Amino acid sequence: MTSGLTRRQVVAAGTGLALALGAAPAAAAFPRFTRGHPSARGPHRMRTLHIAGDSTAAQKYADAAPETGWAMALPFFLRRDLSVANHAINGRSTRSFLDEGRLDAILAVIRPGDLLLIQFGHNDQKVTDPTRYTEPWTSYQDNLRRYVDGAREHGALPVLATSVERRRFDADGTALRTHGEYPAAMRQMARAEGVALLDVQELSLALWQKLGPEATTTYFNWTATEQDNTHFNPPGAIAVARLVAAELLRNRVLAPRDTRRLDEEIPTEWITWPDAEEN
Repeated sequence: MTSGLTRRQVVAAGTGLALALGAAPAAAAFPRFTRGHPSARGPHRMRTLHIAGDSTAAQKYADAAPETGWAMALPFFLRRDLSVANHAINGRSTRSFLDEGRLDAILAVIRPGDLLLIQFGHNDQKVTDPTRYTEPWTSYQDNLRRYVDGAREHGALPVLATSVERRRFDADGTALRTHGEYPAAMRQMARAEGVALLDVQELSLALWQKLGPEATTTYFNWTATEQDNTHFNPPGAIAVARLVAAELLRNRVLAPRDTRRLDEEIPTEWITWPDAEEN
């Protein structure tokens, strides 16, 4: 695959990939909110989509530009009455995020009817780091369950998302999976617990394959000084955020009225990096 794809073709490809994945039975599709759910009662109010995750989603600041977390672009695809609270932070795993009290901080402010999107896996793989490493079929799943249970106990809707795939190709140009058994462990846990699952790994892998080795360099944080195949630049963050928003809609976590611009190009100029001291 060459880099001859236009940005509009990539937009269409990303939307189509999400719809194509939707052709298979959803593992844990939810209605937007079931009758009797706290958000179904009372007057309409602003809801918040909280994100717990790692550096691939996290807010980046001016000293890191052009590196861009995909959650920085997610508001472009959501209506204004659904705000995004991005709690993702660099280098965290399900374990270290919990140990640092970051889930507790989310649960202190989450409200009935809100959503908690959980995406971890990159750093759970750090087998040489006991502060972050988890075993996929035991401690990783146990930790994910704590996020899910915490959201539900506060009347919020948990949503699991498999890790966005890195940029890695073999010599023949085939995009490779790099997350070991963690995505499969998350899929199993989502089925067992009845949690909506966004399969961002498979969607992103298919998009990188469609783009090919050369074109994907324009989606990752490749600069004059580094070739980063894990983190995104603005086009990459926008592309992944589009996949996430489309999956939220496909899984009926969100209704059509909650989303916008899914089939439109988003100007990269909309991405901004605040100074760290403004946070």
